[in-house]
Amino acid sequence: MTMRLLSCVAGLAALLVPSVVPLFAQDAPSHPAVSPAPATFTTDTGQRIRVVTVATGLVHPFSIAIPDARTILVAERSGRLRVIKDGVLLPTPAWERATLSDPVTKLGEGLHFIALHPRFAENQLVYLSYPKSGARGDTLAVGRGKLSGDKLTNFEEIFIADAWEQGSVNPGRLLFGPDNTLFVTIGDRDRRCCDGSEDNTLRMRAQSLDADYGKTLRIRDDGSIPPDNPFVGRPGARPEIFTYGHRNAYGLALHPETGELWQSEIGPMGGDEINILVAGHNYGWPLVSTGRNYTGTEVSDQPWFRAGMDSPRMFWVPSISPSSLIFYSGDRFKGWKGSMFVGALNGKSLVRVSLKQPGQAERREALLAALGVRVRDVQQGPDGNLYICTELESHGPQADGTLLRIEPAP
Repeated sequence: MTMRLLSCVAGLAALLVPSVVPLFAQDAPSHPAVSPAPATFTTDTGQRIRVVTVATGLVHPFSIAIPDARTILVAERSGRLRVIKDGVLLPTPAWERATLSDPVTKLGEGLHFIALHPRFAENQLVYLSYPKSGARGDTLAVGRGKLSGDKLTNFEEIFIADAWEQGSVNPGRLLFGPDNTLFVTIGDRDRRCCDGSEDNTLRMRAQSLDADYGKTLRIRDDGSIPPDNPFVGRPGARPEIFTYGHRNAYGLALHPETGELWQSEIGPMGGDEINILVAGHNYGWPLVSTGRNYTGTEVSDQPWFRAGMDSPRMFWVPSISPSSLIFYSGDRFKGWKGSMFVGALNGKSLVRVSLKQPGQAERREALLAALGVRVRDVQQGPDGNLYICTELESHGPQADGTLLRIEPAP
């Protein structure tokens, strides 16, 4: 176990160069483009990029998936699975579910994250995470359906997390591993985090193996439990748990060279983390954190290290609220291959992290900050471009969400 190395958030957004680019694929006139982004930027590698608006009028787009070169799926937090086909946002959702009312954001909570089955070309299976209510409160569930044309059909619920509580149900990131098992992130469900209290009773459940609070789970594609999970057979432990000691992990990605599972995690006031996950390991929350409570006091009296707990690969103080995580594997952008991209909510940018810098651990570059948008998700398209979904505010009924494409500028 190594001590945490302090890393400073580096890089300001590149200067915006006035350059008008036509908008592509807008929604119906009733959903006006609130924050179009026809813009050109220069990046640290010398690569000039152009940001093109693909679609507007989305209501808090939470995540995206790209089944093929013609289709992009968007999960709206409000409960609708939207389809963008050939650059056009279709007016009718592929699927829609009733929402739960979040008492904190006052927003309907309907859908969170999307994942496509590794054999999607054969079975057309789309996986969704979403809040679910029951007698014990609310929790996170996972379901799947078949994409038939522009509709999601035969939807079935395959897994319900044991993380019942009142209030926000976060996060629910989904990622398939190389063995076709599905990783699912579950937040710590600490409803007392923001009420002026320093009571850590609820967040401490992230350290307990008897429930799914503050965990990364691993399940089969049908919702059953893999027999090689680290806590299978341990008395008092949930068999679906893969790692524990997390707060709110919104990003998961497999490293293209090492195959390691990387995770981005939102801390409280500071203490956002990038972790490299190992089966059965403890990542410290809330006993180890560089963040502060919302009262301003330190979360942990040992913010850097405790024996038996893994330290993050990198972290942010102050917080950027990392919403998503990918490794870029394409060749379209100069100097970007192998870079990690992290969407930032509070940071209102797309952060590029170069992990192969001579003489330093990593270089961080905040892209698109001049646009002033919260980046909810980032994905690489089959064309080698990057696609991001954005919002202007964290809550409210406004349709100010956009889908943007980042491509090399001529």
